[in-house]
Amino acid sequence: MFYSNEHEPIHFHCKFQEKESKAEIIFEDGKFVEVRIKEVKGKDSSRRKKNLKKLKKLVEYYRDDIVRKWIDFFVYNKEIKSEKITKKI
Repeated sequence: MFYSNEHEPIHFHCKFQEKESKAEIIFEDGKFVEVRIKEVKGKDSSRRKKNLKKLKKLVEYYRDDIVRKWIDFFVYNKEIKSEKITKKI
C-alpha cells in the first residue's frame, strides 16, 4: 500500500494477518543498494522472521515494478491500480 502523504525513500506498507510492516527500496547515486524491512510505529508489526524473509524476497523480485508505480503515483500523480500477488517466488 502507498499512503497518499508518503515521503522518500521509496517504500510501501504491507499487511499480513492484520500486522503491518514497511519495505524501503534504497538507492544511492541512482543504483539499487538494498531492501530494508522496518516496523511501522503504532502498528502491531511483530512477525516471524520467516515471513519477513519472504517479504524481502518478494520486494526484491518486484522491485522495478514497485519503483515504477511509486514514481507514477508520487511524481506524476497518476492513478495506479491495486495488484494482488498470488504467484509464489
